[in-house]
Amino acid sequence: MTREQFRPDDHENEHFLLTTVVGSYPKPKWLHRARDLFEDEDSKFDAEDFEEAKDDAARLITQEHERCGLDVVCDGEMRRNEMVEYFAHRIDGYEFNGPVKVWGHNYFDKPSVVDEVEYEEEWLVSEYEFTSDVATQPVKVPITGPYTLAKWSFNEVYDDEAELAYELAELVNEEIEALVDAGARYIQIDEPALATTPDDHAIVGECLDRIVADIPEEVRLGLHVCYGDYSRIYPEILEYPVHEFDIELCNGGYEQLDVFKEPTFSKDLAMGVVDIHAREIETVEEIKENIKKALEIVPPERLTVSPDCGVKLLPREVAYGKMENMVKAAREIEAELDAGEIDIEPPAPSADD
Repeated sequence: MTREQFRPDDHENEHFLLTTVVGSYPKPKWLHRARDLFEDEDSKFDAEDFEEAKDDAARLITQEHERCGLDVVCDGEMRRNEMVEYFAHRIDGYEFNGPVKVWGHNYFDKPSVVDEVEYEEEWLVSEYEFTSDVATQPVKVPITGPYTLAKWSFNEVYDDEAELAYELAELVNEEIEALVDAGARYIQIDEPALATTPDDHAIVGECLDRIVADIPEEVRLGLHVCYGDYSRIYPEILEYPVHEFDIELCNGGYEQLDVFKEPTFSKDLAMGVVDIHAREIETVEEIKENIKKALEIVPPERLTVSPDCGVKLLPREVAYGKMENMVKAAREIEAELDAGEIDIEPPAPSADD
């Protein structure tokens, strides 16, 4: 199993629930100030200063993830301003027209595709190498998927969004190959647009087929999907060529939990057990009950414990508290499983086991 390679050597429990984050994490306030200074034409705060600030923030948050006990960490996406905009700046063929309001008071600079998209500079390799040098734990790399990159952009070149998505999938494949060459072994493809659009699961499936071409089997590939009607994409997503599905269920009170019970969920599951929209820190006991819900879908050896989604909109101390309690809850559930204290009807084994 690709998952077992992330079990710590000194893990105390026989059972192992992999703990990680989805991606984004609150940026230190001084990093926002650094960006403001860098973008101020009258400031002497230059590109070198801003790079140093991002390095410092990435180092700080990576170590913060390790301090709360996560098995697999990332840098909290300290170098990324937004999940589509960041990549569009690095893909030839995109240009920008100004901020677009997405929800509440949040905006992003929605890009337009004005020419054929091409892969020129690396997107995440240097980010991964820096984080990997800082971290003592394994590092996960989240990358925005081609369907969301296409769906959340204006398309002025290709016949339709599907054609654009397929071309972008080829570029994502190039980047993942470069990440694997750099040592990455856990890559998460983010497709939040998937469950919000009916009948497009086949497009995403074709994109994933292109993405995984020639990627070694030992590289763990996850797909993160959030905020939509999962019945639109299940069970079709079980055919996708990934090891793990990361889904948001906590914010919805696990109302869609039963969607994944019939037919049997045959992949690994990463399930949100803390609500990233709530500023209250869930207790360890509350999180344990949420983890038990996941065990109704998959056995412990196929479960990853994570927040619903990226936690960047939370106060930093709240985000840390949620992660810390999430890890404690996972370790306690492991110990209770070892002791035979949890009575849950085990799901049917995966066809891959």
